[in-house]
Amino acid sequence: QVQLAESGGGLVQDGGSLRLSCAASGTFFSINDMGWHRQAPGKQRELVAVITREGTTDYTDSVKGRSTISRDNAKNTVYLQMNSLKPEDTAVYYCKAEIWTSRWTKGDYWGQGTQVTVSS
Repeated sequence: QVQLAESGGGLVQDGGSLRLSCAASGTFFSINDMGWHRQAPGKQRELVAVITREGTTDYTDSVKGRSTISRDNAKNTVYLQMNSLKPEDTAVYYCKAEIWTSRWTKGDYWGQGTQVTVSS
């Protein structure tokens, strides 16, 4: 069974910073892309940032220049450093990973979500 556990959310003031972490645990073969999504109240879930196993990254326009996604393959962990946070960044942030559970089977796995609240 594969699990993703997020941490690092919380309450921060406008302009502040947070670092989110997400660690994969359980029995699996390897991890492909890892990423962060977010969902604000009344809005659809959206992709924030994604990183390939080789380290190639991509960001949604609203966080470019303010956020950095990284990963530690040895620890099966992905991070999201968010700076210059704005109230509109307030959302539940979810970790997602594409995981090979065997040589022939892969699937998308989600964490339980961590709340990020930015006060003005």
